[in-house]
Amino acid sequence: MFTLDLAEAEGTVRVKNGLFVIDAPDGVLFSAPPSEVDVIIASSPHLRLTLSALALASQQGVSVVICDEKYLPVGMLLPLEGNAVQAERFARQAAASRPTNKQLWRQIIRAKISMQARLLQHVLGDDLGLLDLAKSVRSGDPTNVEGQASRRYWAALFPTERFYRARRGPWPNPLLNYGYAILRAITARAVVAAGLHPSLGIHHHSRYDAFCLASDLMEPFRPLVDRRVLELTAECDVGEIKELTHRERKALLEINYQRFTDGKETRSLSDWILRSVRSVTGVYMGDRDRLDIPLLDLDPE
Repeated sequence: MFTLDLAEAEGTVRVKNGLFVIDAPDGVLFSAPPSEVDVIIASSPHLRLTLSALALASQQGVSVVICDEKYLPVGMLLPLEGNAVQAERFARQAAASRPTNKQLWRQIIRAKISMQARLLQHVLGDDLGLLDLAKSVRSGDPTNVEGQASRRYWAALFPTERFYRARRGPWPNPLLNYGYAILRAITARAVVAAGLHPSLGIHHHSRYDAFCLASDLMEPFRPLVDRRVLELTAECDVGEIKELTHRERKALLEINYQRFTDGKETRSLSDWILRSVRSVTGVYMGDRDRLDIPLLDLDPE
């Protein structure tokens, strides 16, 4: 089973001989039997889905996620048959105990700080004690080890008084913000594909954020964006006022399609995130007690 993430596809998704077929302007781009597809993510503005394709998806138990121009999920088509599984996942997620979520947050923050340590080691040859900090994170991170690590991390990545990390801060904050928005969209799609409700967060809670869970689960993957931003700013004056260029946006968008390695296994970033998110489903359903968060090499294949 695989997730069909149509982020760049152009053309029409239709049905032919019982198969999903994607017709591109220059011919058939892809075909697959519905038995091998669990989720279709329609996130390309140049894509059309026929009624027959939507009907086949519903008949075969395939969920269809509809995304907006920012690649964030805005709707979902669920089969009427078998939707009890989806309802049960939502119920288990909503009923998760506070201790369970605090333990999940501990694992997420430990993974995030470990990835930050890997980036510092890669750039400076020294993790500045972040690996030791990661080991000290307790359930729920009551002593805010995440904040302690963050202060060391940003000061080392951009060692100038002109830089501070803030959403409306100086360059390269616009690059970071854009990269994180892409990462959040990838994670939000994975959350919906894994059968979880994106508004029910583990740590983040806001009535104004429809994707609290995505905001939680993207945390360990942020250093991949930071690595790309470091490359893009290698010849820039950190702290100056700048606008994002098309070249920079394109470079950050490429993260979605690049392949990264954990140990001996190489996958696309979307695949790694989906596997990580599915492990959250496993915890909530009682099938496992730990998250599956990779420690990725920073340089893509």
